[in-house]
Amino acid sequence: MEGNRPEVQWFPGHMQKTRRLIAEHLRLVDVAVELRDARLPDSSANPLLRELLGEKPGVIALNKSDLADPAITKRWLAYYRGQGQPAFAIDSVTGRGLRAMLARTEELARDRTERLVKKGGRARAARIMVVGIPNVGKSSLINRLAGKAKTRVENRPGVTRDKQWIRVDEKMELLDTPGILWPKFDDPEAGRRLAFIGSINDEIYDSEAMAAAFLEWMQTRYPERLRERYKLPPDSPDQTPAELLAAIGAKRGCLLKGGRIDTEKVCRLLMTDLRAGKLGPISFDEPPGEEQTDEDQTEKE
Repeated sequence: MEGNRPEVQWFPGHMQKTRRLIAEHLRLVDVAVELRDARLPDSSANPLLRELLGEKPGVIALNKSDLADPAITKRWLAYYRGQGQPAFAIDSVTGRGLRAMLARTEELARDRTERLVKKGGRARAARIMVVGIPNVGKSSLINRLAGKAKTRVENRPGVTRDKQWIRVDEKMELLDTPGILWPKFDDPEAGRRLAFIGSINDEIYDSEAMAAAFLEWMQTRYPERLRERYKLPPDSPDQTPAELLAAIGAKRGCLLKGGRIDTEKVCRLLMTDLRAGKLGPISFDEPPGEEQTDEDQTEKE
C-alpha cells in the first residue's frame, strides 16, 4: 500500500544557489544539454530545469543507457523525437552515442554563433551548458569530452558545488553545473526511484524501507533477475519483501553474531548491485500513454 512506502523529500541549501547560478548563466550559453538517467527518463527530469531553460535550444541525453532496458530506452527516444525534442541514448563512460549527440548540439548552437558574427561580433566556440539532477553523470560526460579528468567525479549526490567552464576544443566550451533537485516530489514514486539509483543521499531515508520498496517493485517487473542473482528458490516471487531480504542475507552471508540477518548490510548490497548494473538492465519509467502488457514482460524475462 502507498501509505506504507517510504517517501523521500530532499532539497539542501546549495540547491537554491544552483538554481540561481543556472538562471544567471543561461544568457551566456547557446544550447543546454540536459542529462537524465536512462533508467528513469521521466523521474530524473527536473521540472525546475524545464522552467529555467524555457525556450533555450537543448537536447536530452539519456545517460547510463548501458544500465537501462534497451527496448524501453528505444521507446523513450521515439517519444521525445515525436514531440520534436532531440534526444540521444549515451554512455559517458564508453562514449557510446556521444558523436551523434554532439553533432546535433553543435548544429543547434551554430544558429546563435553565426548570428553574432553577422552582427559584427567575433567568431567564438559554441557554449554548452550541461544540467541535470545529482548523480546522472555530468562530470563523467565532461571528462569524457575533454579527454582528461578536468572535473571532480564522485558517485555521491551534490559533489560539484560551483560552475566550471571547460574548453573541449576550438569549437566547444562546456559549462558544468552542480546537480539540482526540486523542493518537493509531487509523485512519491519518483522520489523513491531517484533514491534507488543514488540521486538522493542514502543517509536521509530508511534504508530497510527503501530496499523493501525496491524488492516489491522487482517482484512485479523483473522477478527472474532476483532469483538468478541471489540464487533464490522458485517460490521467491510469493515471499514478502522482509522474507526476501532475509533470504538474500542468508545466501550472501550477511549475518550477525548468533546467525541473525544483518539487514543493514543486505540493504547496502541490494542498492550497490542495482547501481552497478549487476541485476541486469532495468528501466523504472515507461513513456506516457503506454501500458506494459504481459507479453512485453514475458519478452523481458
